[in-house]
Amino acid sequence: MSRVQLALNVADLEASVVFYTQLFGVEPAKRRPGYANFAITEPPLKLVLIEGEEGQDTRLDHLGVEVDSTETVTAATARLKDAGLATFEENDTSCCYALQDKVWVHGPGQEPWEVYVVKADADRMGKSPVLDGDACCTGQRATDGDNRSAPAVAG
Repeated sequence: MSRVQLALNVADLEASVVFYTQLFGVEPAKRRPGYANFAITEPPLKLVLIEGEEGQDTRLDHLGVEVDSTETVTAATARLKDAGLATFEENDTSCCYALQDKVWVHGPGQEPWEVYVVKADADRMGKSPVLDGDACCTGQRATDGDNRSAPAVAG
């Protein structure tokens, strides 16, 4: 089963957990310091909450599609490359307290999208070179000049 992922930076993690528990009628599937995620069956959604700075409005961190296997990530990577999109692959990476294989692309508004599979639980938030910051999930693009900061659509 695939499902869309929506990752949000929230100023008040506890209030957000209460709200989304009430909204979707389910408890978080995973809680860690500064982090919670919901595995919602109906509608099929992986909602990720990442504690941001106090006083900030909730904002989009990144988007994703969670899939069942590394083979599905590999197929998505080939399809995205064939479509002319700039991709960045990460395998056996720790992100959002999970060991994952993934591929990243950026939409025309620079919104980061990942297609990923969760392979196992991890004991740390992790860090992605695709997104700036100390965690994998920050919504900011890398700016070190390699293909990770390339435009989403090859020109």
